Amino acid sequence: MKRQVQPLVFDGNIYNTIRRNIKRYRQEKGLTAAELAEMIGRSHDFMRQIESEKVGYNFSLDTFYRISVALDVSMDELAEQTKKSEK
Repeated sequence: MKRQVQPLVFDGNIYNTIRRNIKRYRQEKGLTAAELAEMIGRSHDFMRQIESEKVGYNFSLDTFYRISVALDVSMDELAEQTKKSEK
């Protein structure tokens, strides 16, 4: 007897979810985008592009990891969708 596998539900806007979380955690830490950029070895303009939903800039796993370390949050937390009531 085959067991039925439920289809997974994926975040269709994962980059936007991550962008919002990066900005939120950065602000909670009291960091500017320029300070975070310096901490991860990237330019301020690059950091602004990451946080901007208008630009739609995609970033590497290495950058994602560096940001999580700099903000002292897990990569899971950065990728976590916020509840609709929190938006």
